[in-house]
Amino acid sequence: MSAEATNPATPGPIAPEAHRRRSRPRIDLRRLGRAALLGSAGRGRLPDAISHVVEAHRAHHPDADLEPLRRAYVLAESSHRGQMRKSGEPYITHPLAVTLILAELGAETTTLTASLLHDTVEDTEVTLDQVREEFGEEVRYLVDGVTKLEKVDYGAAAEPETFRKMLVATGNDVRVMSIKLADRLHNMRTLGVMRPEKQARIAKVTRDVLIPLAERLGVQALKTELEDLVFAILHPEEYERTRGLIVDNAARADDPLAEIAEEVRKILREAGLQAEVLIRPRHLVSLHRTSRKRGRLRGVDFGRLLVLVNEDADCYGVLGELHTCLTPVVSEFKDFIAVPKFNLYQSLHTAVALPQARTDSPGGTPMAGQVAEVLIRTHQMHKVAEAGVIALGNPYAPPSEEQLDRDGERVDPTRPGWLSRLLDWQEAAPDPDTFWSTLREDLAQDREITVLRPDGGTIGLPAGASCVDAAYAQYGEDAHACMGARVNGRLATLSTVLRDGDTVQLLMGQDASSEPSREWLEHARTPAARIAIQRWLATHPSPDATPDAEISVAPLRPPVDSSAAPPSGANAVVDEPGATVRLAGCCTPVPPDAVTGFVVRGGVVTVHRVECAVVARMKDAGRKEVDVRWGDTTECRVTLVAESFGRPHLLADLTEAIALEGVAIVSATVEPPSQQRVRHTYTLQLPDAAHLPALMRAMRNVPGVYDVGRAQHQAATP
Repeated sequence: MSAEATNPATPGPIAPEAHRRRSRPRIDLRRLGRAALLGSAGRGRLPDAISHVVEAHRAHHPDADLEPLRRAYVLAESSHRGQMRKSGEPYITHPLAVTLILAELGAETTTLTASLLHDTVEDTEVTLDQVREEFGEEVRYLVDGVTKLEKVDYGAAAEPETFRKMLVATGNDVRVMSIKLADRLHNMRTLGVMRPEKQARIAKVTRDVLIPLAERLGVQALKTELEDLVFAILHPEEYERTRGLIVDNAARADDPLAEIAEEVRKILREAGLQAEVLIRPRHLVSLHRTSRKRGRLRGVDFGRLLVLVNEDADCYGVLGELHTCLTPVVSEFKDFIAVPKFNLYQSLHTAVALPQARTDSPGGTPMAGQVAEVLIRTHQMHKVAEAGVIALGNPYAPPSEEQLDRDGERVDPTRPGWLSRLLDWQEAAPDPDTFWSTLREDLAQDREITVLRPDGGTIGLPAGASCVDAAYAQYGEDAHACMGARVNGRLATLSTVLRDGDTVQLLMGQDASSEPSREWLEHARTPAARIAIQRWLATHPSPDATPDAEISVAPLRPPVDSSAAPPSGANAVVDEPGATVRLAGCCTPVPPDAVTGFVVRGGVVTVHRVECAVVARMKDAGRKEVDVRWGDTTECRVTLVAESFGRPHLLADLTEAIALEGVAIVSATVEPPSQQRVRHTYTLQLPDAAHLPALMRAMRNVPGVYDVGRAQHQAATP
């Protein structure tokens, strides 16, 4: 599977990359072509042309039934007979090469059968019904999933609509995309026979769509080679420069990475840990990125150490020994075993340096300060790291015990969250161009976070997503009614960017006519959110005003001096004969508030709630407190502040709720909205002070209102 194996567009093989994976010798496609046409294929006998496929398949599945492969090859060869590739080989060499790629990654028999047939329906007279008759519904589905739509029927939309069809099929069976990735890899290997402009066009689609899909499905073996092939076509000068660095490093007399690898082997042997320590050279694109990040490269930068063990616990044992005996770089440690990546990847990552005193490398070259990156994983983790979903086998097969979760239900990593989200939003994409551009944007977001719902559920989102994205991910278009959120228990605006592990409670209104804000588009990162908002805005044009804007509202009645003498009935009693009592306007105390009083000018006693900020200032100023108690009361006046999210008709709904409680509004002001929040201040006349808690509950129950509290005015010290 070398990137240079059969690609005329790239230079010859590079020595250090030869051992990147344990691959078989280069296969001569012309010889395969002759074998395909001339080789013996008697009834029941495996044709010579698929011997390499069979050998690779048996290495992973020794008990596999090979009869479907034999029959699939016979049909494919006879159907493609006479067709030639632009490179000059018989066309059958292409499905053979694609199938070999998948076989080496451990794909099961059904995938390989469909791979041999993947171009028959598209390029020959074979029909899907014939495939179903001969090989069953699963193979038919896989072949149909990778069959392109005709340009005659779809015109310029053929490519985006083909990918849409393929992704929908992948949602039901991830093996569809496995075949497509292997197909694209072989086509990229042999792209050199095409015109430069066509090479560039195919390479860009590969870069923008296929490589991100390979990454998300965890198929690193295909992803890294595709990256190098795209690199060679789109950035030939940088490719040649990076390739030259590899060649120069291979010519060095010493290999510091090999020195550190031997030291690691020694440490693990002495600790009694069985482990395989390998040097894993960086592929071209990885080395190019490292070069741009670090500048001048050192010998240890050309690869990483890979430590393979048998059990999960051994991974942590190896980590402990390395951090004890070598110098760890703490900032480089990552635990992807306890918290796997969203693409199934599991491994421990660390970096270590030899002790400063080590200078005993060959020729006396000092090794101190040389930092090597180390990957630690089990053999099974390594298989999944290389092959991703391909290593999972047949998603339709009965689950094994390790595929069951604690509740006995199947764990299905073949339908990850990002794929479910993609399938949801693609249905709403209004046209092929929107789908194609949105798909590329979506796939460019290469990191995933998980946020928690209060009910214990989870929401998967791309890194950088906001509360707006969480709302549409959870509620779909019903999220138009979202009015805000609490993140980790604290009130947050919908623009708040979420972090991995945050708990998000979305606050939803009850009004069916609720409207999203145009401003939400600035904070939406997911296609589902953007498409839903844009679709609503397109059908509800409002160029002159944002849907949820509320302006400052004039008082409903002329404001009164709330610090004036209270109405009759609010009877505060003090033990000061002849004293005049006044309720403070800064905190508007009402029964049964705990209160205290202070004597001010003219012998007037002002009554404050004990938690009022003025009380502390009066005490600091040395003012003497006066005992205050409530007498018989009926009416009272109070100032309340309602915090809400902006929406149409909110002021009217709040006013109605207050009126239904039999409370008179003395004055009301509404501040201009800030970040979709609106602050309402009401001075209210209550017929009975005991009714205050019920009034506050009624106001909180108005959709959009998230808090109601007593006013805390910053009154001057009397």
